[in-house]
Amino acid sequence: MPDKSIKLLTYNVHSCIGGDRKLDPGRIASVIAEAEADIVALQEVDVLRRRTGGVDQAHAIASLLKMQAHFHPALSIAEEQYGDAIITSLPTGAVKAGPLPSIGEQRGAISVEIMVGDRKLLVVNTHLGLRGRERIRQMTTLLNPGWLHGTADEPLPTILCGDFNAIPSSATYRLAARSLKDAQVAGGAAPRATFPSRYPLMRLDHIFVTDDLIVKQAAVLENRLTRIASDHLPLLAEIGFA
Repeated sequence: MPDKSIKLLTYNVHSCIGGDRKLDPGRIASVIAEAEADIVALQEVDVLRRRTGGVDQAHAIASLLKMQAHFHPALSIAEEQYGDAIITSLPTGAVKAGPLPSIGEQRGAISVEIMVGDRKLLVVNTHLGLRGRERIRQMTTLLNPGWLHGTADEPLPTILCGDFNAIPSSATYRLAARSLKDAQVAGGAAPRATFPSRYPLMRLDHIFVTDDLIVKQAAVLENRLTRIASDHLPLLAEIGFA
């Protein structure tokens, strides 16, 4: 059997409001379709929020891509929600979602077990806070077995990704890098910044993998469309099983 590899994209979509102030979930779906991603981790997704026309952005993007969406609201105000989603067309199993210890704006994470051929993969998506101390607590929580090992008795090959709000010299990044591999570093090309999308200066968005996964390549997608569709650039990695 040929080695199954998947393309995973992590993308902070800024409520689907672009640099031109246009609200356009379709444009975000186009970026994902062009990347031919199998699994998509989205942050800053609006669901039924008045400010973005009451659309369920997670399901709108998923339906344009003929995929299914799993959404976790980090924040809920009445029926209005805002948070993180994992979208894929691959078969999915157990889903876990919940809050992370937060100061200020509530943050959360979502994990989905995904079948890649006959192999099971755990994908954890998060959007960490703005304060250093808060991010360390959040990352420590995520690196604990409750999140990273999923529901299986045996630890699963795992991808931890999202907008960490943390540059590589930060304590939060270093904490993750102690036990996981940074896909941009492992992919062999020089790592590139993801924020802000028009003039990328900071590497805030990351894909980390466990040792039983191989990063074949990783790239920040920078083109005319991605520079305007959101304030972050998407990060794409091709990942296989070791």
